[in-house]
Amino acid sequence: MTKANIFDQDLEELQAWVVAQGEPKYRSQQIWQGLYRQFWNDPSHFTSLSAGLRTRLGESFAFGKLTPGLSLSSSDQETCKTLFWLEGGQAIETVLMRYEKRRTLCISTQSGCGMGCVFCATGQMGFRRHLTSGEIIEQVLYFARLLHKEGEQVTNIVIMGMGEPFHNYEATLQAIDRLNHSDGYNFGSRRFTISTVGLVPMIERFGNENRQVNLAISLHAAEDELRSGMLPINRKYPIQVLIQACLDYVRKTHRRVTFEWALIHDVNDTPTQANKLAELLQVFRQGQVAHCHVNVIPLNPTLGYSGKATTPARARAFQAILEANGIPCTIRLRRGIDIQAGCGQLATVAANVGKDDPG
Repeated sequence: MTKANIFDQDLEELQAWVVAQGEPKYRSQQIWQGLYRQFWNDPSHFTSLSAGLRTRLGESFAFGKLTPGLSLSSSDQETCKTLFWLEGGQAIETVLMRYEKRRTLCISTQSGCGMGCVFCATGQMGFRRHLTSGEIIEQVLYFARLLHKEGEQVTNIVIMGMGEPFHNYEATLQAIDRLNHSDGYNFGSRRFTISTVGLVPMIERFGNENRQVNLAISLHAAEDELRSGMLPINRKYPIQVLIQACLDYVRKTHRRVTFEWALIHDVNDTPTQANKLAELLQVFRQGQVAHCHVNVIPLNPTLGYSGKATTPARARAFQAILEANGIPCTIRLRRGIDIQAGCGQLATVAANVGKDDPG
């Protein structure tokens, strides 16, 4: 019999299981805090429970379904990417990025992706399967456990790894809610960022739920013809429809939205493109305040796309045009290029090689 993943259970489900074992309800709280505060991942760790209850816990639940595989660190030791194998042989990856004051995780919500963005290694894989909420959580706790041993902790979680989070909406938001739970990991809502290519109905739903989680939109082009060629989802939800959904989100939540832009040499890094983007985003300005922010980053190269990263000078020129038009813009540094840290790159190689091939 296949065991349920304990990280797929919410606190109420654990309470129901504990009561069904004839145990007092507070035992579920001990289990919950052991999982999310002590980062225990084996029944034997729960020494506050009786030996019998620990045995039944192990008989009923698997303490994780992900199997860590290859782990690579960049030459500067600031970026670490770990490959995880799922049951069934599919692979995902998670990235830890170390900054001066932050420890940011980039986590996955799917194996592969069905959105087909042409410059993305994950999109080039195609869709394999959704992750469960527990599999999403496990990525976080794996690195939380490692950092805890070093006297450090995760400070930010970006849901920008493999997959389209809003294509796996229920599991993604369940994972966030569980990680945010005040009696457990208690990770602040505003330290999460969800990135979507622009699934408009899910943006609308997300806005109606009025969450404090940050929203980022993978935009990459300011005109439909160019964006449709890069991100096929634009054919279903064109730019003006997407921008209207983002405006509605800002009005409902009073939170700003971030637009992501991978700068590709001579494709979307030109002054013309910068001016079109600045014009497009003027609707987010109220007086001197812009309720949006643009993150630009030179393209992470992939084997399946011939485009090249912009140059530092062109990135600065792009930024200057946006800022001159009142649109805040940050140039993000590419991280972990030497370890294929762009989303999906390592898993693509793994999928081609196979789980049991050491190469």
